[in-house]
Amino acid sequence: METRGRLDAHATASRPGGVDRAVSSGADLRIDRVWKRYGAVTAVKDVSLEISAGEFVALVGPSGCGKTTLLRLLAGLLEPDAGRILRGETVLSSAGQAVPPDQRGMGMVFQSYALWPHMTVYQNLAFGLEVRRVAREEARTRIAKVLEQVRLAGLEARYPSELSGGQQQRVALARSLVVEPGIMLLDEPLSNLDARLREEMRWELKALQRQTGITFLYVTHDQAEAMALADRIAVLHRGEVMQYGSPRDVYCRPANRAVADFMGLINILPGQVLRAAGPDSLVAVAGEHRVPVTLPAGIADGQAVQLAVRPESLRLGPPSAEASSGPVAPLLGTVAEVTFLGNLTDCQLVLDDGTRVRLQAGATDGIAPGQRVSVWLDRGSTSVFAP
Repeated sequence: METRGRLDAHATASRPGGVDRAVSSGADLRIDRVWKRYGAVTAVKDVSLEISAGEFVALVGPSGCGKTTLLRLLAGLLEPDAGRILRGETVLSSAGQAVPPDQRGMGMVFQSYALWPHMTVYQNLAFGLEVRRVAREEARTRIAKVLEQVRLAGLEARYPSELSGGQQQRVALARSLVVEPGIMLLDEPLSNLDARLREEMRWELKALQRQTGITFLYVTHDQAEAMALADRIAVLHRGEVMQYGSPRDVYCRPANRAVADFMGLINILPGQVLRAAGPDSLVAVAGEHRVPVTLPAGIADGQAVQLAVRPESLRLGPPSAEASSGPVAPLLGTVAEVTFLGNLTDCQLVLDDGTRVRLQAGATDGIAPGQRVSVWLDRGSTSVFAP
């Protein structure tokens, strides 16, 4: 009975009547100043997020940043030390009280799949419905529908050991979907798959989320996966949300150095402000080379800053003494390494002051190690941080 109870809590679904009916009627999920500590370690620190109904939100960050702890708080597997978690107007969790996991109208998919090895695909899906006393005919209809959605129709009689990794992942998804949750919580569900299958499953997950209209909260440490799937991304660092926005905003306009470092390759160039004038500011980088930038408020003339620019936002050109003496100058340097990657070329450059930068562009002929070049920054894709 204890095992059945745990699985029931993990699968999660709406129950008729009582607290769950009120929970399921809420449109949004809101995390309001939530804290979670383990002794002296703060795993989640004053986190506030709002997730709209039908939205796909990714929680990303390095190991130990608190993203899985936050997901477990949402599922009701942990209780917060402070703050509240709400669905609509219903409080799901606060310090000292929580709606049980099986009454939250949520489904959860784990990294390990957690399938019953002695049960067929059909039996794995039917188990949660039996616990909820769903009529047998309705259960058959639901199972047939969800197996069609995850492209497993015809495999009902197979056991998990007879399935591929991708098929087992689909069964885990189907088991949560069949109980018709309002929200799906997914904890790095694709991390056990090989690279090609993981990419295929990304598109299937996104299509499934759009087809069902269910709100997805997805934990991953893979930035590319988060950007491919999510409508919005929350970047966590040391238990705090550093930035919450669209994939484009988080990638192209990182809020701080921690976000810039985590969300893909980034070049960090030390500089000094020559003119602080908002969108018409000028910064000296790598010596006297003047770069036009947009400065955030609070940065003054003469202040030391860091310019963050993605490798694909740099452009190469021939070295030009005339360009270097103009009001706006490129950086000058030498090509150190060139790597052909099929659809793009990755170049490692050493600027004249010794700073190393990476540049990525479409497959390009004629670039070779030892070549002198000028490097232009795309000001629209350059972020500036105070050190």
